[in-house]
Amino acid sequence: MALGIFTSSIAQGQTFKNKENGNITFTVVKDHDKTAVDNQYRSSTCWSFSSLSFFESEILRQSKKEVNLAEMFVVNHAYRDKADKYVRMHGNGTFAAGGAFHDALYVMKNYGMVPQSAYAGKNVDPENHVHWEMDKVLKGIVEAVVANPNGVLSPVWKTAFNSAVDAYLGEIPTKFDVDGKSYDPKSYLTSLKVNPDDYVVITSFSHHPFYSSFVLEVPDNWAAQSCYNVPLNDFRDIMSNAIDKGYTFAWAADVSEKGFNWKNGVAIVPEKGWSGYGKGDIDSLTDHALPQMVITQENRQEAFDNFETQDDHGMHITGMVKDQNGTVYYKVKNSWGNKSNDCDGYLYASESYVLYKSTNIMLHKNAVPSGIAKKLGIK
Repeated sequence: MALGIFTSSIAQGQTFKNKENGNITFTVVKDHDKTAVDNQYRSSTCWSFSSLSFFESEILRQSKKEVNLAEMFVVNHAYRDKADKYVRMHGNGTFAAGGAFHDALYVMKNYGMVPQSAYAGKNVDPENHVHWEMDKVLKGIVEAVVANPNGVLSPVWKTAFNSAVDAYLGEIPTKFDVDGKSYDPKSYLTSLKVNPDDYVVITSFSHHPFYSSFVLEVPDNWAAQSCYNVPLNDFRDIMSNAIDKGYTFAWAADVSEKGFNWKNGVAIVPEKGWSGYGKGDIDSLTDHALPQMVITQENRQEAFDNFETQDDHGMHITGMVKDQNGTVYYKVKNSWGNKSNDCDGYLYASESYVLYKSTNIMLHKNAVPSGIAKKLGIK
């Protein structure tokens, strides 16, 4: 059954402007199938939206099946298990609405998946995700439990917490019908032919050995999950190879820099960096095809070590374009709605920006070039 959410790829070689009357001319190198731009609205759940957007493209790639997966199914389960870990750690850890790509993999492996039609997760507002009150209420519950005012934890605190999550998002369905067939979350995931074990999360930082794995030190990695670590040149080759071979990938990055101009739909790193430029300068810079900064392992690491690169936002990279000077940009699908910028909810991030500001990516293991996969022990 067609769901009306499918967005076909744009033909290779097609040209377009970065925006109406814009000064950058992009030529499509590769553009892969994806689902419609969604809107996380007033929620800090980009990690779930970007992860499931990625898996929707994976399902399109592998089976040509159109699905709309339930982001709040992942959010609900992640919140429950995050609360359990936070209490077990006596409050020494992160408890917030943010998350990581690993969380979607974790939920899929342990709980399955459901379609949006079975679980919208919008009890507060039937049209939009509005989470600010919920986030504070849930934090208040776990803080009260950690404070242990009774001297011993009650046997019902998890019931109280889970009931609060369900009050805001709705109860998680255990049975539902899709196209006349009955499923539970695990059987539905099986029907999608997506194996969470086929997916890897990769980064590039020099404070850990390359061709190994380590727990990425960002606050939203509450579950302390590991990333594969590769040198920057390999990181670039993995991303480029993925797009070239027909894959997309989920992208976690810092979006707080001046060069991330959402309205113009462009993210850049000027050749001499952002220092000395004001907002007005950046508006102009992001509307012209300019030389980009050369990104090295050293300046990338320095930005991470100095907290200049943080794990701000999760997005979904679906293609590649080049500007009139031949500079590579990645096509980025965001989750801020399709009317919030001049590019219908997409962004074009220069390769320099992606190499500089990425914290990690998630992709199918077969998208990793074979020589790199062998060094990492990925089979």
